[in-house]
Amino acid sequence: MIEQLLQYDTELFVFLNNLGSTTWDGLWLVITDKLAFIPLYVLLLFLLYKSYGLKSLLMFVVIIVLMVTFTDQITNVFKRTFMRPRPCGADEIADSIRFIAVRCGKYGFFSGHSSNTMAAAVFAGLMLKPYYKYLIFILLFWSAVVAYSRIYVGVHYPLDILCGMTFGAMSGFMFYKLAQYVLKRFVKA
Repeated sequence: MIEQLLQYDTELFVFLNNLGSTTWDGLWLVITDKLAFIPLYVLLLFLLYKSYGLKSLLMFVVIIVLMVTFTDQITNVFKRTFMRPRPCGADEIADSIRFIAVRCGKYGFFSGHSSNTMAAAVFAGLMLKPYYKYLIFILLFWSAVVAYSRIYVGVHYPLDILCGMTFGAMSGFMFYKLAQYVLKRFVKA
């Protein structure tokens, strides 16, 4: 059963990865770059500041650092535990894929990009929902685009992405609840 699921995952990866073209490669390399969205993160921090004030913003920054560290470290634990090779390192499909990423790591289950961006989207979207009702949908779409970029550039299978996004959503919600608790207990008191 697992082998069949992994086979379907590989076939879906090859199909999605081959939808790309050299015309769009540059755009997807920018989208997949971790530093490309620093302006978005600065904007989200500004919106948090504008909505909650400076004292709350400082608390949010600490919680966000904890959240990103948590998702990153758990992602690494999963990668070292499952040791599923990335598609860009799989010899059996090397001739059928487009690998355009700058580098190819060793293990890919699950995607750190997917978990981190989804955690950020859920956390910021929920924190800002009372002030910006539809922002969460924009952030979820952004996270999905970043996640797809990992397939496009050839470094993650769809299951890596799906599991990373699921874990990221749970992490983002958990840290949102933590932020709400800290706000009520320490900041607004």
